[in-house]
Amino acid sequence: MLTACGGGGGSPGETHGAYQITLRAERTELPLNLNNAGPGIGGNAHYTTVLYVQATDNGNPIPGGEDIFGCNTAYGLSSGPLYYLDGKDEHSTDVTQPDGSVVKVPNAYRSITLPSNAGGASFHFHALDKAGTATITCSVQDPRDKKNVSASVNITVGAATGKAASILVEQTNPDLGTQGNTNNISTSTAINALVRDDANQPVNGATMQVEIVGGTASAGARLLYGAQSGSVVRVGTTAGMGLFSVSSGGSEGSILLRMTTDRADGDVANGIQDPITQLFPVTVSNQVASSNLVISAATLPEAPYGISYAALLSATGGMPPYQWSVLGGLPTGLTLSSNGLISGTPSGAMGGTSNFVVRVTDSQGKTTPANMAITVGDPPAPPPAPEPVPVPPLAIGGCSGASCTLPPAEANVPYTYTFFATGGSGGTPAWTLMGAAVAGLTLDAASGTLNWAGPSVICPGPRTVSVQLTRGTGTVIQAVTIPVTQSGGTACP
Repeated sequence: MLTACGGGGGSPGETHGAYQITLRAERTELPLNLNNAGPGIGGNAHYTTVLYVQATDNGNPIPGGEDIFGCNTAYGLSSGPLYYLDGKDEHSTDVTQPDGSVVKVPNAYRSITLPSNAGGASFHFHALDKAGTATITCSVQDPRDKKNVSASVNITVGAATGKAASILVEQTNPDLGTQGNTNNISTSTAINALVRDDANQPVNGATMQVEIVGGTASAGARLLYGAQSGSVVRVGTTAGMGLFSVSSGGSEGSILLRMTTDRADGDVANGIQDPITQLFPVTVSNQVASSNLVISAATLPEAPYGISYAALLSATGGMPPYQWSVLGGLPTGLTLSSNGLISGTPSGAMGGTSNFVVRVTDSQGKTTPANMAITVGDPPAPPPAPEPVPVPPLAIGGCSGASCTLPPAEANVPYTYTFFATGGSGGTPAWTLMGAAVAGLTLDAASGTLNWAGPSVICPGPRTVSVQLTRGTGTVIQAVTIPVTQSGGTACP
């Protein structure tokens, strides 16, 4: 929010304060309105914000009245972004809908005039599909000395990334004939290619590599850009738009062009690190409307599974330009554009041949169909299922065979030993002492810890007990021997 002030002057003997004006916006950043949604008020008006202008004299609101504030889009966006949204007929236009009903659509303005109510007024700013920063300025005139004061606020719409994401192609002349044709059909046409970023904004300064990559009419055809001429040219852009020409050869059919720019830095002259490409067909035909419309016979190339595919259909006769459509199913992952380009990446569950019908329609509405087929290669075989890992049998760790000998226990010294489980089908181990009890000897069922309270008399010999381990669905019983010694570790007699 910016504030400016002015004043002074007036008749002799009269003193007053200078007018002061403020202008603020409810939101100073708005998203791009790529679908061109209309302006609105409230929480769902994602692309519209309210602006408030206020003027005071010595801290008091200026007098009310009509046409007090003048507000203008001073800089930034070419389309009118300002709206009253006050419901008045003079600020809207009646629009007839397809069903015959009439609705009022708010008008857009670059400049508006507002009344003063308690020294202030409000209006609206609405974003469209162009990114940028707009400067909105409002001014008011002090009627006593005729001096104006003004204030401005900046509102940013969207955010251009400057990284190429797509190329939009347009052909300026839809009719292109072969060199030396006798029907006075132009043999060259201009092509506009617009490099756009992720926000659909032009990428300034981008360059493109343009190539002729195929088509039945590609022999002898060439690209023209300044002093460059051939099957490959490098095209510069202005505000993202590159303009070049295509000159036909001696054959009718189609010329398939490929345009490539570099997302990494927009410059193809230093190599292409991250290609952004667009295919575009140009039709070449010398036929007049009285000729029969015929789809050129063509065997479509096989489409390898999972690899980008492109095939261009061609027609002669009728009256170009042609519109193409498909009846029946193309292989999964492929589509047919209205200009006859079959493209995409085959991605079905299996390969094989898909039969379908294509139909071409000329500019006079004449149509003709043709049966076609595309064979898609088989997808790669899935990797073999991993061999199941055998589960080792359940066992008490460190024990093998019929018996298991633990470290010796010493008289009058507390004894402890913790068992652990190996193998088995998972789950929590459970431990149990079995057989004849040994005085002072216990086994914790959850942890597998064996405790012996260190009896004062432990000789004459070792103690043997049975330990049962249960884990999941498995159970194992192991004989366990504990050697014994006198105090100090002396062997028992």
